[in-house]
Amino acid sequence: MSRKTQFGTIIWHDLLTHTAAQVKDFYAELLGWDYQIEHATDCAWTSGEADYLLIMAQEEAHGGIVSVAQAQPAYWLGYVCVEQVDTVMQKAIHLGASIHREPFDVPGVGRNAVIRDPLGALIGLTTPTHLYPPPKGTFLMDVLVTLDIDFAKQFYTKLFGWQAKDIESDRRGQYSLFKTADATRPVGTVLRSPAHFSPAVWVPMMATTDRQAALTRALSLGANTIDDIPDTAPDIILTDPTGARFGLSAIGS
Repeated sequence: MSRKTQFGTIIWHDLLTHTAAQVKDFYAELLGWDYQIEHATDCAWTSGEADYLLIMAQEEAHGGIVSVAQAQPAYWLGYVCVEQVDTVMQKAIHLGASIHREPFDVPGVGRNAVIRDPLGALIGLTTPTHLYPPPKGTFLMDVLVTLDIDFAKQFYTKLFGWQAKDIESDRRGQYSLFKTADATRPVGTVLRSPAHFSPAVWVPMMATTDRQAALTRALSLGANTIDDIPDTAPDIILTDPTGARFGLSAIGS
Protein backbone atom coordinates (compact mmCIF):
# COMPACT_ATOMS: atom_id res chain seq x y z
CA MET A 1 0.00 0.00 0.00
CA SER A 2 1.49 3.35 -1.00
CA ARG A 3 1.53 6.33 1.33
CA LYS A 4 -1.17 8.04 -0.71
CA THR A 5 -3.58 5.13 -0.41
CA GLN A 6 -3.18 5.21 3.38
CA PHE A 7 -4.53 8.75 3.66
CA GLY A 8 -7.78 8.85 5.60
CA THR A 9 -7.32 5.45 7.24
CA ILE A 10 -6.57 4.71 10.89
CA ILE A 11 -3.16 3.07 10.78
CA TRP A 12 -1.99 2.89 14.42
CA HIS A 13 -3.29 2.70 18.00
CA ASP A 14 -1.73 3.66 21.31
CA LEU A 15 -3.01 2.87 24.78
CA LEU A 16 -2.08 5.65 27.19
CA THR A 17 -2.16 4.41 30.76
CA HIS A 18 -0.43 4.81 34.12
CA THR A 19 -0.57 1.03 34.75
CA ALA A 20 1.21 -0.37 31.71
CA ALA A 21 2.49 -3.46 33.53
CA GLN A 22 -1.00 -4.46 34.64
CA VAL A 23 -2.81 -3.75 31.42
CA LYS A 24 -0.30 -5.45 29.12
CA ASP A 25 -0.94 -8.71 30.98
CA PHE A 26 -4.70 -8.23 30.59
CA TYR A 27 -4.53 -7.95 26.79
CA ALA A 28 -1.91 -10.70 26.54
CA GLU A 29 -4.20 -13.14 28.37
CA LEU A 30 -7.31 -11.97 26.53
CA LEU A 31 -6.03 -11.68 22.96
CA GLY A 32 -2.69 -13.45 22.97
CA TRP A 33 -0.60 -10.34 22.38
CA ASP A 34 3.16 -10.32 22.81
CA TYR A 35 5.25 -7.21 23.39
CA GLN A 36 8.55 -5.76 22.33
CA ILE A 37 10.19 -3.02 24.38
CA GLU A 38 11.41 0.06 22.53
CA HIS A 39 13.52 2.32 24.75
CA ALA A 40 13.36 6.01 23.93
CA THR A 41 16.00 8.42 25.20
CA ASP A 42 13.59 11.31 24.63
CA CYS A 43 10.06 9.96 24.89
CA ALA A 44 7.38 11.80 22.91
CA TRP A 45 4.78 11.44 25.68
CA THR A 46 6.90 11.99 28.79
CA SER A 47 10.03 13.98 29.45
CA GLY A 48 13.28 12.05 29.39
CA GLU A 49 13.85 8.32 28.94
CA ALA A 50 10.98 5.83 28.85
CA ASP A 51 10.01 2.43 27.51
CA TYR A 52 7.40 2.09 24.78
CA LEU A 53 5.69 -1.30 24.53
CA LEU A 54 5.04 -2.40 20.96
CA ILE A 55 1.96 -4.63 20.65
CA MET A 56 3.03 -7.70 18.66
CA ALA A 57 0.81 -10.25 16.92
CA GLN A 58 1.85 -12.63 14.14
CA GLU A 59 5.35 -11.14 14.45
CA GLU A 60 4.05 -7.72 13.41
CA ALA A 61 3.69 -4.49 15.41
CA HIS A 62 0.09 -3.28 15.62
CA GLY A 63 0.20 -0.51 18.20
CA GLY A 64 1.79 0.52 21.45
CA ILE A 65 1.32 1.06 25.18
CA VAL A 66 2.50 4.37 26.61
CA SER A 67 3.04 5.10 30.31
CA VAL A 68 1.57 8.46 31.31
CA ALA A 69 1.05 10.41 34.52
CA GLN A 70 -0.97 8.89 37.36
CA ALA A 71 -3.67 11.58 37.23
CA GLN A 72 -4.48 11.01 33.55
CA PRO A 73 -7.30 8.57 32.73
CA ALA A 74 -6.41 5.62 30.52
CA TYR A 75 -7.61 5.69 26.92
CA TRP A 76 -7.02 4.21 23.49
CA LEU A 77 -6.00 6.59 20.73
CA GLY A 78 -6.26 5.88 17.00
CA TYR A 79 -4.20 7.81 14.45
CA VAL A 80 -5.58 8.84 11.06
CA CYS A 81 -2.97 8.98 8.30
CA VAL A 82 -2.95 12.43 6.67
CA GLU A 83 -0.75 14.15 4.10
CA GLN A 84 0.24 17.07 6.35
CA VAL A 85 -0.42 16.92 10.10
CA ASP A 86 -0.14 20.68 10.67
CA THR A 87 -2.51 21.53 7.82
CA VAL A 88 -5.18 19.08 8.97
CA MET A 89 -4.84 20.26 12.57
CA GLN A 90 -5.52 23.84 11.53
CA LYS A 91 -8.51 22.68 9.51
CA ALA A 92 -9.83 20.82 12.56
CA ILE A 93 -9.53 23.97 14.67
CA HIS A 94 -11.46 25.91 12.02
CA LEU A 95 -14.20 23.26 12.26
CA GLY A 96 -14.43 23.67 16.04
CA ALA A 97 -11.92 21.13 17.37
CA SER A 98 -9.30 21.92 20.01
CA ILE A 99 -5.66 20.89 20.28
CA HIS A 100 -4.97 18.12 22.79
CA ARG A 101 -1.34 17.65 21.77
CA GLU A 102 0.61 20.02 19.53
CA PRO A 103 2.37 18.46 16.52
CA PHE A 104 5.48 16.50 17.49
CA ASP A 105 8.01 14.37 15.64
CA VAL A 106 8.97 10.78 16.47
CA PRO A 107 12.27 9.82 14.78
CA GLY A 108 11.80 6.97 12.33
CA VAL A 109 8.02 7.04 12.78
CA GLY A 110 6.54 10.34 11.65
CA ARG A 111 4.89 13.60 12.68
CA ASN A 112 1.89 13.32 14.98
CA ALA A 113 -0.69 15.48 16.73
CA VAL A 114 -3.83 14.86 18.77
CA ILE A 115 -7.07 16.82 18.50
CA ARG A 116 -10.28 16.78 20.51
CA ASP A 117 -13.34 17.02 18.28
CA PRO A 118 -16.15 19.46 19.21
CA LEU A 119 -18.06 16.63 20.91
CA GLY A 120 -15.10 15.68 23.11
CA ALA A 121 -13.59 12.66 21.35
CA LEU A 122 -9.81 12.42 20.95
CA ILE A 123 -8.34 11.41 17.60
CA GLY A 124 -4.72 11.34 16.49
CA LEU A 125 -3.21 12.62 13.25
CA THR A 126 -0.08 11.13 11.74
CA THR A 127 2.11 11.60 8.68
CA PRO A 128 4.49 8.62 8.57
CA THR A 129 8.11 9.06 7.56
CA HIS A 130 8.51 5.34 6.83
CA LEU A 131 7.10 3.13 4.10
CA TYR A 132 5.96 0.15 6.15
CA PRO A 133 2.40 -0.96 5.32
CA PRO A 134 -0.16 -0.48 8.10
CA PRO A 135 -0.73 -3.58 10.23
CA LYS A 136 -3.84 -5.68 9.70
CA GLY A 137 -5.88 -8.23 11.58
CA THR A 138 -5.69 -7.05 15.20
CA PHE A 139 -7.55 -3.72 15.20
CA LEU A 140 -10.53 -4.20 12.89
CA MET A 141 -12.32 -0.85 12.95
CA ASP A 142 -12.86 2.14 15.23
CA VAL A 143 -16.25 3.19 16.54
CA LEU A 144 -17.24 6.73 17.52
CA VAL A 145 -19.80 6.75 20.33
CA THR A 146 -21.40 10.19 20.51
CA LEU A 147 -24.57 12.02 21.47
CA ASP A 148 -24.83 13.73 18.06
CA ILE A 149 -24.35 11.44 15.07
CA ASP A 150 -25.33 14.09 12.52
CA PHE A 151 -22.78 16.59 13.81
CA ALA A 152 -20.09 13.91 13.93
CA LYS A 153 -20.76 12.97 10.33
CA GLN A 154 -20.51 16.60 9.23
CA PHE A 155 -17.28 17.20 11.16
CA TYR A 156 -15.37 14.13 9.99
CA THR A 157 -16.52 14.23 6.39
CA LYS A 158 -15.28 17.82 6.20
CA LEU A 159 -12.05 17.12 8.07
CA PHE A 160 -10.88 13.91 6.39
CA GLY A 161 -13.06 13.77 3.30
CA TRP A 162 -14.69 10.61 4.63
CA GLN A 163 -17.99 9.44 3.21
CA ALA A 164 -20.77 8.57 5.66
CA LYS A 165 -23.55 6.10 4.94
CA ASP A 166 -26.50 5.40 7.24
CA ILE A 167 -27.13 1.69 7.73
CA GLU A 168 -29.99 -0.14 9.38
CA SER A 169 -30.13 -3.87 10.02
CA ASP A 170 -32.20 -6.22 12.13
CA ARG A 171 -29.21 -7.42 14.15
CA ARG A 172 -27.25 -4.21 14.55
CA GLY A 173 -29.93 -1.56 14.54
CA GLN A 174 -29.12 1.82 13.01
CA TYR A 175 -25.63 3.29 12.71
CA SER A 176 -23.47 5.13 10.19
CA LEU A 177 -20.42 3.81 8.37
CA PHE A 178 -17.42 5.98 7.57
CA LYS A 179 -15.46 5.18 4.42
CA THR A 180 -12.41 6.78 2.85
CA ALA A 181 -12.90 9.63 0.40
CA ASP A 182 -12.84 7.25 -2.56
CA ALA A 183 -15.35 4.98 -0.78
CA THR A 184 -13.11 1.94 -1.26
CA ARG A 185 -12.25 1.18 2.38
CA PRO A 186 -14.23 1.32 5.62
CA VAL A 187 -12.68 3.46 8.35
CA GLY A 188 -15.11 3.19 11.24
CA THR A 189 -18.66 3.56 12.42
CA VAL A 190 -20.57 6.10 14.49
CA LEU A 191 -23.46 5.36 16.84
CA ARG A 192 -25.56 7.33 19.28
CA SER A 193 -24.60 7.04 22.91
CA PRO A 194 -26.97 7.16 25.89
CA ALA A 195 -27.46 10.58 27.45
CA HIS A 196 -25.18 9.90 30.43
CA PHE A 197 -22.31 8.74 28.20
CA SER A 198 -20.22 11.87 27.74
CA PRO A 199 -17.94 13.05 26.27
CA ALA A 200 -17.81 11.28 22.92
CA VAL A 201 -15.13 8.64 22.49
CA TRP A 202 -13.44 6.68 19.73
CA VAL A 203 -13.29 2.97 20.62
CA PRO A 204 -10.98 0.49 18.85
CA MET A 205 -12.55 -2.84 17.92
CA MET A 206 -10.21 -5.77 18.49
CA ALA A 207 -10.34 -9.03 16.60
CA THR A 208 -11.39 -12.29 18.19
CA THR A 209 -12.46 -15.59 16.67
CA ASP A 210 -15.17 -16.14 19.32
CA ARG A 211 -16.86 -13.00 20.59
CA GLN A 212 -18.82 -14.60 23.44
CA ALA A 213 -15.85 -16.58 24.71
CA ALA A 214 -13.70 -13.45 24.57
CA LEU A 215 -16.34 -11.50 26.51
CA THR A 216 -16.48 -14.14 29.23
CA ARG A 217 -12.69 -14.18 29.41
CA ALA A 218 -12.46 -10.37 29.53
CA LEU A 219 -14.91 -10.16 32.44
CA SER A 220 -13.01 -12.82 34.36
CA LEU A 221 -9.82 -10.79 33.88
CA GLY A 222 -11.34 -7.62 35.35
CA ALA A 223 -13.04 -5.88 32.40
CA ASN A 224 -16.48 -4.34 32.78
CA THR A 225 -19.41 -3.91 30.42
CA ILE A 226 -20.86 -0.45 29.80
CA ASP A 227 -24.54 0.00 30.59
CA ASP A 228 -26.93 1.22 27.89
CA ILE A 229 -24.51 0.90 24.96
CA PRO A 230 -26.61 -0.70 22.19
CA ASP A 231 -25.47 -3.89 20.48
CA THR A 232 -25.06 -2.17 17.15
CA ALA A 233 -22.03 -1.58 14.98
CA PRO A 234 -19.51 -2.27 17.76
CA ASP A 235 -20.24 -5.82 18.80
CA ILE A 236 -19.21 -5.37 22.44
CA ILE A 237 -17.82 -2.30 24.20
CA LEU A 238 -16.03 -2.78 27.51
CA THR A 239 -13.66 -1.00 29.84
CA ASP A 240 -10.39 -2.72 30.61
CA PRO A 241 -9.20 -2.97 34.25
CA THR A 242 -7.63 0.51 34.00
CA GLY A 243 -10.78 2.16 32.62
CA ALA A 244 -9.85 2.41 28.92
CA ARG A 245 -12.73 1.64 26.57
CA PHE A 246 -12.22 -1.05 23.92
CA GLY A 247 -14.35 -3.32 21.80
CA LEU A 248 -14.46 -6.98 20.80
CA SER A 249 -15.57 -8.06 17.36
CA ALA A 250 -15.57 -11.50 15.80
CA ILE A 251 -13.54 -11.67 12.61
CA GLY A 252 -15.90 -11.57 9.66
CA SER A 253 -18.87 -10.32 11.72
